[in-house]
Amino acid sequence: MLIRSSLTQWLSPLTLTAALCGLSVVLPEAAADKTASLLDSIDQRQQQNADIAKTLWDYAEISFQEERSSERLQQELKAEGFDIEAGVADMPTAFIASYGKGGPVIAILAEFDALPGISQAATPTRQVLEHKHAGHACGHNLFAAGSLGAAIAVKEWLDKSGTKGTIRVYGTPAEEGGGAKAYFVNSGLFEDVDIALHWHPADSNDASNPSSMAIIAAKFAFSGYSAHAANTPHHGRSALDGVEAFNYMINLMREHVPSDTRMHYVISDGGKAPNVVPDKAEVYYFFRHPDSRTLLKVWERAQEAAKGAAMGTGTEVEVKVDGGVYNVMRNDTLAQVVDKHLRDVGGVTYNNAEKSFANTIRKSFHNQTATIESAAEIAPLDLNIKPRAGSTDVGDVSWVVPTVGLYTATWVPGTTPHSWQSTAASGHSIGFKGAQVAAKVMALTAKELFEKPALRKAAKAELDRRRGKDFKYKPLVGDGIAPTAKRD
Repeated sequence: MLIRSSLTQWLSPLTLTAALCGLSVVLPEAAADKTASLLDSIDQRQQQNADIAKTLWDYAEISFQEERSSERLQQELKAEGFDIEAGVADMPTAFIASYGKGGPVIAILAEFDALPGISQAATPTRQVLEHKHAGHACGHNLFAAGSLGAAIAVKEWLDKSGTKGTIRVYGTPAEEGGGAKAYFVNSGLFEDVDIALHWHPADSNDASNPSSMAIIAAKFAFSGYSAHAANTPHHGRSALDGVEAFNYMINLMREHVPSDTRMHYVISDGGKAPNVVPDKAEVYYFFRHPDSRTLLKVWERAQEAAKGAAMGTGTEVEVKVDGGVYNVMRNDTLAQVVDKHLRDVGGVTYNNAEKSFANTIRKSFHNQTATIESAAEIAPLDLNIKPRAGSTDVGDVSWVVPTVGLYTATWVPGTTPHSWQSTAASGHSIGFKGAQVAAKVMALTAKELFEKPALRKAAKAELDRRRGKDFKYKPLVGDGIAPTAKRD
């Protein structure tokens, strides 16, 4: 095994010298055995991890409605000796599972929500499942299974090695538009965490740990009063005028914001009939930027523009923040560690049945430049990689705890996320194999972090440098209270 050979190539004179000096040392063979044992634990659970992934794929529960998925994950962890705290941060499907005592505390994130409006069987051709109206097109069923596999292996290693510390699984629902991790952070649930690890399904293997776009999603609801649009329009005040004036101001503002800002909208309510001056109208906006601090400045200007639009049209406006997450804060110190372990573990190799699946599904791709063999390859580590255009609530975690993630080839190379092809592979052995790779890499990374306080310290120093010494977390999701929470 590559892991074993790479760890046993230490200089034996070093061990001999230490022994002569009366020092206590760990033999290279023993270190290799412990690492092999960690990986063996994940291999032995391969079918169990696949069963978890397939069960969640079958459930395909959407944001904040993942009752069965959350319960299955909690049961699995409880059976392994983890202490479970359910319903955290006022979210019924959110949980934290802990094993061990004291510090350091290493967290592994686990997502498990599906996407609405997509249905697909685990087949390489388009096959809608009529009874299902959601699907794991982003592979969060794999995300959860891989994270559990890593955490349980680390738990066993902590016991066998006598290492002090705590391994935690953060069961985080509603990543798809819900931004649930922001509520975890705002509730102080990461305050004692030293490092957070995560991963995500993809069509390639990469530990470059790119940043993302911070986002604020908001609805601007304008109110006026109705009148007959032909007979007495002067008696009305059009809420739609407020929406249109606001949109015009935002479109003028595009020239005067940083060029990598994104502002897009739809008119979600524009009135019902042309001969009625509408007293209600609404526009739904996404504001994005690669840096949350810049995004907040753009957001302040947008709110002022909304007030101006209301004033100019004789209407009123209510701003409803629908969601918001920070950009992912890179941590190159940790990315290099993850990349090392990803190369030790290796990528995904298909058997004959999987090759047949992959070759068939590739026929549906518009872009077939990636070969199926590339699933076994590891992308070069790129510490200058550009931020991804999408957004994720992992960003909020990464601004309060040193955080690192990786991608593994759970989908056939060339697959795009949020597609029927990604849904199919997420319920197939190809996806399960990619989750096993992620579990092994995260387990090895966690082990090294438990063993090396200097590494944890360096990762924390990088976070402090990147975010600035005066940084204080403020949620971008309005009041920071989960939408599922009961209010007086």
